[in-house]
Amino acid sequence: MNPKRNLSLAFFLFAAVATALAQIESEAIVIQTAHTSLVFQVNKEGTLVQSYFGKRLPADQIKNIQITPQEAYSTYGKAFVFEPAFQAVHADGNLTTELKYVKKEISTLDKNTTLTRIQLKDAFYDLTVLLCIKAYAAEDIVEQWTEITHGEKKDITLNDFASSQLSVKASSYWLTSFYGGWASEMNMNEEKLSEGRKVLESKLGVRSNQFSHPCFLLGIEGAATETEGNVIGGTLAWPGSWRLSFEVDPTKNLRILSGINPFASPYTLKPKEVFKTPGMLFTFSDAGKGEISRRFHAWARTYGMYKSERPHMTLLNNWEATYFDFNETVLKQIIADGADMGFDLFLLDDGWFANKYPRNNDDAGLGDWDVNIKKLPHGIGELVTAAEAKKIKFGIWIEPEMVNPKSELYEKHPDWVITAPHRPLDPSRNQLVLDLSNPKVQDHVFSVVDRILTENPHVAYMKWDCNRYMTNVGSSYLPPEKQSHLFIQYTQGLLDVLKRVRQKYPEVVLMACSGGGARMDYATLPFFDEYWISDNTDALDRIFIQWGTSYFFPPIGLASHVSVVPNHITKRITPLKFRFDVAMSAKLGMDLQPKDMSPEEKEFSQNAIQIYKGIKHIVQFGDLYRLLSPYESNRVALQYVTPDKKEALVFSYLKKKEIMGDDQVLYLQGLDPNLEYTFMEVNKAPGKTSHATGLEGKKFTGAFLMTYGARYLMSEEFESIVFQLSSK
Repeated sequence: MNPKRNLSLAFFLFAAVATALAQIESEAIVIQTAHTSLVFQVNKEGTLVQSYFGKRLPADQIKNIQITPQEAYSTYGKAFVFEPAFQAVHADGNLTTELKYVKKEISTLDKNTTLTRIQLKDAFYDLTVLLCIKAYAAEDIVEQWTEITHGEKKDITLNDFASSQLSVKASSYWLTSFYGGWASEMNMNEEKLSEGRKVLESKLGVRSNQFSHPCFLLGIEGAATETEGNVIGGTLAWPGSWRLSFEVDPTKNLRILSGINPFASPYTLKPKEVFKTPGMLFTFSDAGKGEISRRFHAWARTYGMYKSERPHMTLLNNWEATYFDFNETVLKQIIADGADMGFDLFLLDDGWFANKYPRNNDDAGLGDWDVNIKKLPHGIGELVTAAEAKKIKFGIWIEPEMVNPKSELYEKHPDWVITAPHRPLDPSRNQLVLDLSNPKVQDHVFSVVDRILTENPHVAYMKWDCNRYMTNVGSSYLPPEKQSHLFIQYTQGLLDVLKRVRQKYPEVVLMACSGGGARMDYATLPFFDEYWISDNTDALDRIFIQWGTSYFFPPIGLASHVSVVPNHITKRITPLKFRFDVAMSAKLGMDLQPKDMSPEEKEFSQNAIQIYKGIKHIVQFGDLYRLLSPYESNRVALQYVTPDKKEALVFSYLKKKEIMGDDQVLYLQGLDPNLEYTFMEVNKAPGKTSHATGLEGKKFTGAFLMTYGARYLMSEEFESIVFQLSSK
């Protein structure tokens, strides 16, 4: 060997590596939307770090960003001692991973979206992680997910596999999270984060948002309001078990990890197999929580929701009127009554199916999707025909993922249910979950929908329910070594079925229900037109439920129904106008049956339905501004403004009686300051004079209404006022 030659070669290699590292270290990967910037850099060790996320930076200032120590996708191993985004067991048993930057690819998908793919590779093992980041410029939304693959000789095990890691540096953080339970969904809680780790999660597998929701608002350097403050908002697109982690270290760095909950879900990854995590969507605003909300609404209407451009129908549901006790004659009368009231659609709820074990209550029949011939001797087609004769559309309820033990389906396929071996069955609401990790079960669930819609091609609407979560988790389909895949593969199976349904039945309107709002997430947006957000239809409670839900979900998809009083859940009595005014601030429907109404109530309801049809374009396609919060004020107010700013609606509610009256100022938002708006009160209570009559017919500029405000007195318990503003 020639030592001089070896020395020269070593020097050449060292120089080449040093040059490459210098190039890497100076490289910034910049992801921009209209108002935000996300910046990555590569440090001298070849590690990808996230250097900035916030208000958009001028392009010529990106070079001034300092490299931070915050890894863009942290791994277990080396000196990182906090919760990692990624941890795997390699084929040789090594528990650590060390990801190094390899390259980036940036693709322009269209004039509004770009996709950046950043390749990271383990320093020793043939393991690759792709960070995939899609930027939606106009909506100011960034979506991130990961794609994991390897070329090791044997399978590896993924224990932690976050969709995204977002790092922030500030002196204080204020987290708004959303929690609840059956009949009490989407309550809001705001807290200051202390050092340590705050975890929001679901381990439920199905109905996974029952107790907590995979979305958040984060005030930076202080608690934000609707209109002021630096805020990050995010939501995960996954309908299964999920986890959001917020960890503040001793130097006030915050790391936000999001993705599938790895609890009981170690995933065995074969060589060359690609594991794709769900998308995490997030944005930043320096103008408060309201702007965050409107950005998510814009994204959902443009990219998320199925056929969100079509107006949504008003409907009459039979559930609270009949529950399981009905027949063909009763339903035909409800259909006729609904048509006379002016509804667009009648929805037949639970109880129409099963014969050997008839669905007369919730302990039998679920899974047997044959029409009950005693209740409906002429089948569903007879009801569809009756609806068409009244010029009203027909919808139907299903719960295809579930089965009662007391059913023919369970007798034939007991191996299709999720249950652990050597354990007794654990029914909830007298039902079990079908195992959607099994392709045969997926085919069965699709066939339930397919058969109903094939036999009844004029069914226009389907309510897809899901009334329990997973317990006693186990699959007779998955092998012993892959039992931990069940949470993930069930969810993937569900999404595959929904894709098949949408491909074959693109025009059928689908509502997602899960004992209320326990299945509301951005993964199901492309399949469902609207959501049943709570079984609680009490108007006062619905103000709170709809307030929280509306932060991430556009009102066009939030079904809100007028129901009987005393309310079946709360026993509260509220005025019919109040109930309508609350329901009209979302997607109007009704469970209150016309036959149970007085002539005066029926007339008011008919008028209210027609009024809603005339203003629903403002609610369903307008921008939402929250004016007075039910968490902070006895008076609640919200406002919708059309995209062209020529029309607006203002809803006001009083929760409790105000002896001296409540005349606080409503500072309207989102109007064109140069336009003149005429006030008109809509859905007035018959025979009553509103305190707001002083504004009726008057004109004000948008600038005046946003600066001086709108002022009118409210004093009575459950009083409500709706104003329509028009510049036309």
